[in-house]
Amino acid sequence: MDGLADVKPPPTGRDLKADPLPVMEAQGSAGTSRGINLGPGSDDDGWIVPPPVTLGDGSRVQLYKDGEALHAAYEAIRGATRLICLEIYIFADDATGMAFAELLAEKARAGVNVFVIYDSFGSIATKSDMFDMMRRAGVRVQEFHPFLPWKGKFQWRPLSRDHRKLLLVDDEYAWMGGLNVAGEYAGSWVVKTSTGPAEDFWRDTAMGITGPAAKQYRHAFVRTWNYCKRRAPVKRLEHVFNLEGVCGERCAWPFPQRHERRRRSKGGMFDTPEGAGQLGILASVPQRQSPLRPFLNRLIRDAKRSVLLTMAYFAPHDDLIEELCRAARRGVRVRLMLPGRGDVKLLMIAARSFYETLMTAGVQVYERQGVVLHAKTMVVDGLISLVGSTNLDYRSIEYNLELSTIVRSRAFAGQVEALFEHDVRFAKRIKAERWRHRPVRDRWVQWLVSRARNWL
Repeated sequence: MDGLADVKPPPTGRDLKADPLPVMEAQGSAGTSRGINLGPGSDDDGWIVPPPVTLGDGSRVQLYKDGEALHAAYEAIRGATRLICLEIYIFADDATGMAFAELLAEKARAGVNVFVIYDSFGSIATKSDMFDMMRRAGVRVQEFHPFLPWKGKFQWRPLSRDHRKLLLVDDEYAWMGGLNVAGEYAGSWVVKTSTGPAEDFWRDTAMGITGPAAKQYRHAFVRTWNYCKRRAPVKRLEHVFNLEGVCGERCAWPFPQRHERRRRSKGGMFDTPEGAGQLGILASVPQRQSPLRPFLNRLIRDAKRSVLLTMAYFAPHDDLIEELCRAARRGVRVRLMLPGRGDVKLLMIAARSFYETLMTAGVQVYERQGVVLHAKTMVVDGLISLVGSTNLDYRSIEYNLELSTIVRSRAFAGQVEALFEHDVRFAKRIKAERWRHRPVRDRWVQWLVSRARNWL
C-alpha cells in the first residue's frame, strides 16, 4: 500500500507522561505499589515504556503494558482515515467502553469504514443499546455465536467463543494482545476515572504493529467477519502467517493450508520477511486435536537457554507440563509467572496442582500479587516472543478462537523479558519445601480440580 514508509505509529505511553518515571528498585516494605500502570504520569508502577523495535521488513513493534495499550488503540482509532476493524471478546458498556463506542460511531459518521465483532458470551453483560447506537451511526457490527439460541441465524454453538483481541486501522497499524475494552483494563488511560484500589485493575500486555506486517492481520479479521455473516466450517477461520520464517521448521504449522503454501512459493503477500527480526501470526481455531498443542510443545522442546512464561490461566495438557519439566532437567532456566489472585478460582487451583511436579524438576514458579494477572506471553532463549490472547488451558486450545503474534527479535524479546522481571518485583516465589507441606485438604482439592480441568 502506498505511503507506508510515511506512516507514524500512534503515541506510546512514554509520550503521554509528563516526566519519565525512574525504574523502581523494589516494591517497598509497605507494599504501596501493586505494579500496575493506572494512568498517565502515575507513579505506582515504575515501568518505563520501551522504544519500538524495527524488524527486518521495516515493520515496527511496540510493547504495551496495562492501560497504556488501550490508550494506544484509542488514539489509533482517532487517527483512522479509511478503515477500522475491531474484534474483541468483552466490549463493556462502562465509561471506557462507551468512550470507544462513541469514537467508533463518530468515525463512521465521518465516512470511515468501521467493522466491529464482539463475542456474545464475553459481552453478555453489555446492554444492546450501545451496539444499536453504533449501528445507527453506520458502524457494521457482528455478534459472534449469539449465546441466546433464539438470536442466532445458524447452528447454536454456546461453547465455542471468539477470544481474540484485534484492532486494525487503515491496513497500516495493528494492535493485539490480552486486553478487553473495559475499565478494569484501562484505568484512567482512556477516560478519567476515580481510580480505586489497584486490586480493581488487571495486569495485561499487548503490542502494536506498524508497517508492512500490519496488513497481514486483516486476513484473520475478514475470515471471522465472513463467518459471522454466512457461517462456514470453523476451520476456515484459521490464519497462519510466516511461522517458518520466524523460527524455522520447528515452527512449521502441522497442517498448513495448501493454497497459502502455493502462494508463498510464488511470492506476494505471503513472502517470508527477510532480516534480523521477523514476525508471524497464529490465529487458531477450536478443534479437539488442535495443532496449537504440538506447536507450543515444540517451542519448549527446542529451548536451549531459557523459557519465561507469563500466563493468566494455566491448566494445560500433561504433555506441555512434561515438556516444561524436561527443559528444566536439561538445564534450561524455566520460570513461570502465574496469578496469585484471579477471576476464575478453579483455574488457579488447577494451576497449583502442577506446582510440586514443576518445582521438583527445577522450574521456578512465581505468583503475581496485588492485581489480577491477565497477560499471556512467552519468551524462548531471549529470541522468540509470543504475545496474544491464548491461555494455556483446554478452553483456549479446544474451544476458542485465539490470536498470537510470534516475533523473532532479540531486542523485542529483551523488552518482554524486562517486563517479566518487572512483574517478579511484585510477585511471590513459591518455595518447593514449603509447598510440599501444604495441607492435605489442599492437595485433594487441587488433584480433583486438575482431573476436571478440561471442563473449566
